[in-house]
Amino acid sequence: MAEEVKFLGMWASPFSRRVELALKLKGIPYEYMEEDLSNKSPLLLKYNPIHKKVPLLVHNQKSVAESLIILEYLDETWETYPLLSPDPYERAKARFYAKFIDEKLLPTMSKLVGSTGEGKEQTIEEFHQQLTILEDELKGKQFFAGRRIGYLDIAANLLLLFHMAGEITGEKILTAEKFPFIHEWIESLMKMDVVNECLIPKEKRQDWIELSRKASKSASN
Repeated sequence: MAEEVKFLGMWASPFSRRVELALKLKGIPYEYMEEDLSNKSPLLLKYNPIHKKVPLLVHNQKSVAESLIILEYLDETWETYPLLSPDPYERAKARFYAKFIDEKLLPTMSKLVGSTGEGKEQTIEEFHQQLTILEDELKGKQFFAGRRIGYLDIAANLLLLFHMAGEITGEKILTAEKFPFIHEWIESLMKMDVVNECLIPKEKRQDWIELSRKASKSASN
């Protein structure tokens, strides 16, 4: 039976960008479907009736939701370009840090987008403390996975996008002086064609920043 893979995403979603990168790295043919989240498609509502969100993978009419779960599903289903290490400890560690990124780092980044004044300085300090944890994990390695990008590198794409936003707005919080290993990691990623193919298009990056700011303000209200 031929493999049928549909990937429902949205151009401004960093979580969609994760899935797109994993699909390309593993060389999985897929059909991409751009979602308008203000007018969700019948396919999205059918296959993700609980959260009604992207990204969503539909493989042979079976759906898988949530970006990190999708990454693991892809890795377990397709043997090409393994994303997770064969070593159980390394797999567990990658999952731990990916969860840390989504549950700790992402909320802090979201607060940074919408905060000002004294509150912003406190949030920056919190962000720096969290980044130090990832900085230590990167010491002595080109990528979190070692010599090539893997599951945790894909999960950490939020940092790449945050750095990209800082280059546009001039708010360079993630500096090479303070976080040299993370900065080198970002530079290594941005030299890869497959990574650049999965970044938010240059002509839409200002729009993406404005959307992120609006989402941050809505979440804080």
